[in-house]
Amino acid sequence: MFTNQQIIYLAGGCFWGVEAFISRLKGVNQTEVGYANGNDLTPTYEKVCSGKTGHAETVKVTYNPEIISLEEILENFYKIIDPYSKNRQGPDVGTQYRSGIYWQENSQKETVLNFLKEKQKDAAKEIAIEASPIKCFYTAENYHQKYLEKNPNGYCHVDLNLIDDEEFDHLTKEEYEITQLGMTEPPFSGKYDDFFEDGVYVDVVNGEVLFSSEDKFDSGCGWPAFSKPVSDDVIIKNRDFSHGATRIEVRSAKSNSHLGHLFYDGPGGSPRFCINSAALKFIPKK
Repeated sequence: MFTNQQIIYLAGGCFWGVEAFISRLKGVNQTEVGYANGNDLTPTYEKVCSGKTGHAETVKVTYNPEIISLEEILENFYKIIDPYSKNRQGPDVGTQYRSGIYWQENSQKETVLNFLKEKQKDAAKEIAIEASPIKCFYTAENYHQKYLEKNPNGYCHVDLNLIDDEEFDHLTKEEYEITQLGMTEPPFSGKYDDFFEDGVYVDVVNGEVLFSSEDKFDSGCGWPAFSKPVSDDVIIKNRDFSHGATRIEVRSAKSNSHLGHLFYDGPGGSPRFCINSAALKFIPKK
């Protein structure tokens, strides 16, 4: 089954830190940084940094509303920015660093406006967060995408410790990055790639049974391959538009963890669930 994903755009200063924080929220499936609501049709980082294009550094957030509500996302966003600061967040100054919430669907408008209205009731000063429909969004250069994953010691004005990750404390760094940040292990590197013992494969996050060895086959792709899950109810399928292609992402239904992707290139054009080993834990039949 495909979930009805929704998209919201958040501007809160340098997009590196905002993306890193928001991407860690359970229920957020994809994040992408870019330039929003400006007047230049071909914005680049250098142009936007000049402050002359009118764009704001912005994070495109794709989320599953069945897992996380828009209100929850906004609450988390609000606590990592200075809501009273105009055209500035942390040490970064300029119109490109203004804060804003830009909705894609009209159904989101009321939620956003009511959220800011409630915050203003208890605010000591006027809140300076823009709120409007998204007018345009241009994807930023590739080196900006997942910047802090690629550069763990890179600049970040956001306190990434504000997010509660206690439920993931039992995961290794690789398991966390793959299941929660949507990364992919190198081909032929996973412990279950060339592994065919009898048993079941469970979600490494919460132990839910996902796949059976009876449905596992050697596809030669470099990752564990299954013809089907133990039940359609244990997985979620999302349309994935990352990396310039349209794919079908596979996530676990209960923990919302990223597992891998679904392709239809198995024997005779049958399904191939291409799953990261680090997203799974094997339980032997015995």
